[in-house]
Amino acid sequence: MFPPFAAPTIPPESKHHYCAAGRMFLALVAAGAVSGFVASPAAAGQAVTIDSSGRVADPNNPGTVDRRFAQINPTQVELSKSPMDAKNRQEVIRIMQSEQGFAMRPFPRGHKGLTLVANGKLDPAGEPYLEMITKEGTSAKPGDRLVLTDVKIENSKMIFDINGGPDRKHRFLSHIQIGTGQVMNPVVQDGDEQGPTGARLTLDFKGRMPELTGSQVKALLAPLVSFDVKTPIQAFTDTLPPKLKDAILNHHVMVGMSTEMVMFAMGQPQKKIREMEGQMPFEEWIYGAPPKDVQFVRINGNRVIRLEIAKVGETPQIFEKDEVEGLMRTDGTPLMPPSSNTKTVAMGDVVRNPDTQAPAPSPSLRNPGEQLPQDQDQGKGSAGTMRPVQFPKQKPDDYPDASKLPRQKPTDEESQPAADDAQPAQPDAAKPDESKPQTPPSQPN
Repeated sequence: MFPPFAAPTIPPESKHHYCAAGRMFLALVAAGAVSGFVASPAAAGQAVTIDSSGRVADPNNPGTVDRRFAQINPTQVELSKSPMDAKNRQEVIRIMQSEQGFAMRPFPRGHKGLTLVANGKLDPAGEPYLEMITKEGTSAKPGDRLVLTDVKIENSKMIFDINGGPDRKHRFLSHIQIGTGQVMNPVVQDGDEQGPTGARLTLDFKGRMPELTGSQVKALLAPLVSFDVKTPIQAFTDTLPPKLKDAILNHHVMVGMSTEMVMFAMGQPQKKIREMEGQMPFEEWIYGAPPKDVQFVRINGNRVIRLEIAKVGETPQIFEKDEVEGLMRTDGTPLMPPSSNTKTVAMGDVVRNPDTQAPAPSPSLRNPGEQLPQDQDQGKGSAGTMRPVQFPKQKPDDYPDASKLPRQKPTDEESQPAADDAQPAQPDAAKPDESKPQTPPSQPN
């Protein structure tokens, strides 16, 4: 139901200015209400979900989400049936306070944070998880070191503030000023205080807080935070798929890796070169020097787009196909499906094999499938056959002789005959007539 609508109070002297606008507004409200009641069944039957990348997402198939934001596998930790008492509460807080671990998922900023149900699922997960990261920002990436700076137990929830928490400190002090006379200075300067960069994680026990130990709390948080002793590379690679993890531990670079993955796999490059290819800027990271193998890792933005491995005496190996993108998807599919209208165009003249391929048809001005009247009785194979060129026949009303074509009226100068053309040319007496046979001159006796 729609809430009751209260019309705004209008002064009597200005009612004539609002009468037309008021009628239009009420008409729009009535039309919107009717269209809402009429269109609600159709809209409910044609719901379309669009993910953050602009593609239509299938709510029944959550497997197309990035692996870092997918739903977790619930833990199987046996919990006590006894309720938590005050002594157990203080013991758990003492153990978990200032505990350090490694992030297994990206942690977003913001007051709400992530909520993990004990032996249950993560909220949010999938596209809402990615949307929260995009909107609030990232507090910690997978593999980063975390510190539980504050632990609270409220009713049936345990709230952990990570790396300082998401809330600003000393909020009430920013409203307090101290001074003498008219000169007042705030206790906390807004410019001097750095914004919060921490995160929040809530462990929900769904209405019942059982008796817990520190090990049980760490096991429940294992899908998001790992409290094992690890090196930085171990903490980072444990968050990746097995194939990608093995490539980094074996110091192999794959197309599609991020710069962070390349740094863990190969370390700092010996040389970096910045170049342009058309309108695309990129960096070339060079590893190794002859006579050893040399790897040229081309990076655009934060991803490897090309890998070239040059060995002495061998042809360089070039890799340009993205191999990481599919591994980071929970269903193994790439992030963007390949385009179905891709065409391959051969450069230069097309070479045909006369033994296996038919010759190409001759060029024609006909539309596809068009037949002329004289071709209807000659079968389907007549289209595209070379024939002699036929010139158009001359019609009776055309000019048969070019001398009778209409011309412009000659001017006076053009109408006077030339002096040389006034009299016919006389044959030259000295010049013999070539049309008569000439007798050879007689030889003297």
